[in-house]
Amino acid sequence: MDNGASSYRRFLDGDKEAIVKIVSEYNNGLVLFLNSITGNICLAEELAEDVFCELLLEKPRYNGRSSFKTWLYAIARYKAVHMLRRYRRTADVPIDELYALSDEEDIERDYLKSVQRIAVHKALGRISRDYSQALYLTYFEGFSNTETAKIMRKSNRQIENLLYRAKIALRAELEKEGFVYEEL
Repeated sequence: MDNGASSYRRFLDGDKEAIVKIVSEYNNGLVLFLNSITGNICLAEELAEDVFCELLLEKPRYNGRSSFKTWLYAIARYKAVHMLRRYRRTADVPIDELYALSDEEDIERDYLKSVQRIAVHKALGRISRDYSQALYLTYFEGFSNTETAKIMRKSNRQIENLLYRAKIALRAELEKEGFVYEEL
């Protein structure tokens, strides 16, 4: 597995099905990442579409210096930050509370874990955007600190510091809710 680089090369060489594979592989994670930046799931979905449209229409050059996923998320982050700057001039970005996720087949233990995940997701929305982005990229998307640093345009040391402070801030937010998240 090459993290999408070969699919993108195939797309650039004319294989239209390769872009479909890229979208299906990266769409969900990209939307969740963009939601951590915007605080609005609908806006995150639109931005993800914009990223994939840019790949489709503008065909930006992928140089291979980082993984394809890192490159893709960096494009997405740039689009989100640029859009938020433009949007903030005219209005505030509303934060939608779309966290009521449940699964009918869950047993009690799974239900409790999902409640904890919801609490973590809500708490991520209440801490600094840099903190939530660093935590999301590192722990939910599985990026290394180096890849996270490239996406967020920070140094490795800054990412280490952000992660340390983000864990403390997230733990404090969770404790306000009465939760103690074991993985922090």
